[in-house]
Amino acid sequence: MSDLFALEDRVAVVTGGSGALGRAMALGLADAGARVAVVARRREGVDTVATEMRRRGADALALEADVLSSGELAAARDAVLERWGRVDVLVNAAGGNRPEATLSDGQDVFDLPLDAFRAVVDLNLTGTWLACQAFGTAMGERGSIVNISSMAAQRALTRVGGYAAAKAAVESLTRWLAVELAQRHGGGLRVNAIAPGFVIGEQNRSLLLDEHGRPTERGRTIIEHTPAGRFGEAGELVGTLLWLCGDGASFVTGVVVNVDGGFGAFSGV
Repeated sequence: MSDLFALEDRVAVVTGGSGALGRAMALGLADAGARVAVVARRREGVDTVATEMRRRGADALALEADVLSSGELAAARDAVLERWGRVDVLVNAAGGNRPEATLSDGQDVFDLPLDAFRAVVDLNLTGTWLACQAFGTAMGERGSIVNISSMAAQRALTRVGGYAAAKAAVESLTRWLAVELAQRHGGGLRVNAIAPGFVIGEQNRSLLLDEHGRPTERGRTIIEHTPAGRFGEAGELVGTLLWLCGDGASFVTGVVVNVDGGFGAFSGV
């Protein structure tokens, strides 16, 4: 059974690796035996995560790069290849919503700023595609790409239309890439996505929790519509990630796996 899930000596790249979800997934990959390159815009963040992985005995690399810069991503890829010679896993965890793309109370839907809409689509969709381009070319005939979607891609959530549209596009991109790569590489290069439920991070904390750490009205509504009765934790994505990255999912491609406490299945009744 360990052969189905272990990732010893595989080389993994995690974009957005200093964020709440990315950090948890990077650490999970390292704990499973992978050599992990953490990629994010800020040097301090990637250094912190890489240092934590090294304390656990993992081989880690901290790389500063913006997922919206093809040049910076190419330089990061070259650094990974220089260090380890290949890429086996790519996790596209960079993304999230932007405050300016979130409608405020009383704001008209049609007043959503175009620049904010474009920025959130670029961050989530274009950033995912550019990372796939940069690191996919180093993956050869076998490998696993895991994109990060959202509940907002599958069910209409108020106030976050740009983010929802971007994540829906990420799911479409995931299926398209899975088909194209399977046909061109004999099924060895797989592409899947994880759609997390509501996990508290810096980007959504003020929407879901008040200053005392208690759920806001929006947060309470989410919990009421989550059969598990709580928010998720970033570490709860790791089991699904390891499965999708390992040999246990060798015939799995083009799927979106919800890790959401039942939110996506519940009608509210």
